[in-house]
Amino acid sequence: MTTDIVAGGHRLETLLIPATRPAAPALVLLHEGLGSIALWRDLPQQLAKATGCAVLAYSRHGHGASDALTVPRTVCYMHDEALLVLPEVLAAFGIERPILIGHSDGASIALIHAALGAGQGAHPVAGLVLLAPHVFVEDITIASIAAIGRTFAETDMGVRMGRYHADPVGVFQGWHRIWLDPAFRAWNIEAGLGAITCPVLLIQGANDEYGTLAQIDAIGAAVSGPVERLVLEACGHSPQRDQPDATLGALSAFVARLSR
Repeated sequence: MTTDIVAGGHRLETLLIPATRPAAPALVLLHEGLGSIALWRDLPQQLAKATGCAVLAYSRHGHGASDALTVPRTVCYMHDEALLVLPEVLAAFGIERPILIGHSDGASIALIHAALGAGQGAHPVAGLVLLAPHVFVEDITIASIAAIGRTFAETDMGVRMGRYHADPVGVFQGWHRIWLDPAFRAWNIEAGLGAITCPVLLIQGANDEYGTLAQIDAIGAAVSGPVERLVLEACGHSPQRDQPDATLGALSAFVARLSR
């Protein structure tokens, strides 16, 4: 069941599955650039069952059934989410030291939250699971985003996105425009990653159309804590959809190790 909260000055839809295991860390899901609670499909329920942890997911401003965007996104939109909105979401549910599970943009938001929050002592996290993360902009990313823009314009993609978003056009344009903005080519979060000391699990598809293994190579080289990595064959940009069993197994095992 979803409920609404206010964070970052906007109404956000949230989903909380209570823990069944005492003292288990909370798992917080941070969706991709075109994602929402609904697009996680049954992963929240599967994670809760497999780990006994509380699982929190929310649709960011402009996504799902949350408030629609009214102004264009800026180059700082992921920093704003990580440092302003996410702390308010966690506080609303009394969550401290979560394990953040982020996909694509959500993975970048998780890294920013952990890296800059660690330096301030304000945003401690127990661990990070990063699915297809981005820490800098690659040519392959821009080419694929440009191509999906043509798909959106020429097919019923917007109609299909309407199953998951109240404002599918706003969701798509908000993400598409900022990633293709020339100012965004300089976006890079590598410099702050050394402040991350918690365990990190990196998962990426070998056939990811939006990024290369250089992304997880850079994260592994920069963070200060222990790093595990899983590269999945026959897998694109969404490991949780392309290789659901392998992804759930890796996530559950990582959470179990941290819980011990």
